[in-house]
This record gives sequence, structure tokens and C-alpha cells, in this order.
Amino acid sequence: MKKFYITLLALLSAMGAMAQNAESGGVELVSSDDVATVLTPNEARAQRGFSTDATFVPRGQWIFGGTASYSTHTNEDYKLLVVDNIDSEGYTVGVSPMIAYAISKNMAIGVRFGYDRSLLALDNASLSMAGTDINIDFFHRLKHTYTGTIFWRPYIPLGHSNRFAVFAEVQLSLSGGQTRTVAENGVVDGMQNYAGTYSKNFGASISLQPGIVAFVTDNTALELSIGVFGIGVDKVTQLRNQVESGEYLSSNMNFKLNFLSVGFGVSFYL
Repeated sequence: MKKFYITLLALLSAMGAMAQNAESGGVELVSSDDVATVLTPNEARAQRGFSTDATFVPRGQWIFGGTASYSTHTNEDYKLLVVDNIDSEGYTVGVSPMIAYAISKNMAIGVRFGYDRSLLALDNASLSMAGTDINIDFFHRLKHTYTGTIFWRPYIPLGHSNRFAVFAEVQLSLSGGQTRTVAENGVVDGMQNYAGTYSKNFGASISLQPGIVAFVTDNTALELSIGVFGIGVDKVTQLRNQVESGEYLSSNMNFKLNFLSVGFGVSFYL
């Protein structure tokens, strides 16, 4: 019976020590000289090596920047896989300004706005497959897209030079836009008939976009980022020839590198 009480007392003492350690939020580590040391959660996370005393972006700093892109194409009697005699031209232009504020050391929040416009004018194309011939003589599409994004960006400095850092940007985005399409629709009463389609789209997404920052001057930096994760939903409503209407809803989840979301831009840290 005496041994039972001694064992019970030792067990209760151990449980009390564990409860006290849990309440303090600490993690117990044993040093080389067998002296127990209690670390706070922040001190325990620092053991991973991600914490640093280096200040890459000081608190209260404003960040301005953005990206811009423009591309054109012209095809004449071009062949792409099984599509022959492609005659087309078009362009794509996009701008995306950004502003952010460092709410603490190496951590910023901000907003980004985007506008994209693209035009495709396809005047001829031929598709031959398994004895079936399909000809397209006229197809024009004009698309506008507007995007608004709020983001949170923590920086992890590389080394002690304060010139390079990596970041993992979490984004919440809302987008909307419209598309106008005019296409050939056969011959009616000896006259060429055309069909017009007007579409409106709305989307929302949450994404993760890591990247790297490199300062080229004291206040100017180059940024490169790529999307690696995203969850989104899109809704499109469509009106054809001002008579027929329809809509569809789609959702997606992406856990891989998205090379279509590679971003390169210039930022100014003021």
C-alpha cells in the first residue's frame, strides 16, 4: 500500500508539472548539461531557422510597384498541328499597379488592381481530320477583364546584406469582365449570316504566390513570383443574338505550379 501511494504521488507530480508547462505555452528542451530550459512558442519556432533579426522591410514603409505587358501576333497561311491556313491577328495588353504598407518588420499588406484587354481576329482557318473538313472564315473576339486583389506578404531575408529576400504572398481576388464575339453562322437566303455573343463573367479566388525580391538600388527592387496554390470559382452569363441566354458555374482547386501566373515587376520602397 505504501508503494502504491508513493507511485500515485509521483504520477500526480509529473502531471502537475506537465500542466504547468502547457499553461505557460512553453516547450521543454534539455541542454547538454542536463538542465531543463523552457522556451516560449516564438523561441521554439525560431529553432527552425526562419526567424532573423535582419530588417528587410522596416515597419511603416510604403511600397509602390506594378507590372505591365503587351504582345501582338500576326499569322498568314500558318499551320498549327492539324489546323491549316490560319490567317489571324490580335494583341494582349495588361497593367497591374500595386500599393502596400509594412504593418510590422518584414510584413506588409496591400492592394493590387489589374486590367487586361485582348483581341483576336481570325479570318481563315481549316481543320481536316478523319475525312471531315471544317472551315472558319470569320471569328472576332474582344475581351476585357478587371481584377481587384488584397494580399498579405511576409518577407524572409536571405543573408545579412538586406538585398535579397523571399516571400509567400497570400491573395484574395475578385474579378469581372465582358467578352464580345462575332462569328460566321452560315448562309441564309443567299446572304452570309453572322452570330453575336455577349458574355459577362465574375470570379473569386484565394491563392498563394511565393517569390523573390532583389534590390538593385537603395529604393528600387525587382520581383519574380509564381502561383503554386489556388481555389477559385467563376460564373459566366451569356446572351446570343439578343435572344438566347445561358450561364455556367465552374470551380477549381490547384496544387501545382501555375506557369500562367508568373509575375515579374518593379517595386519602389519609400
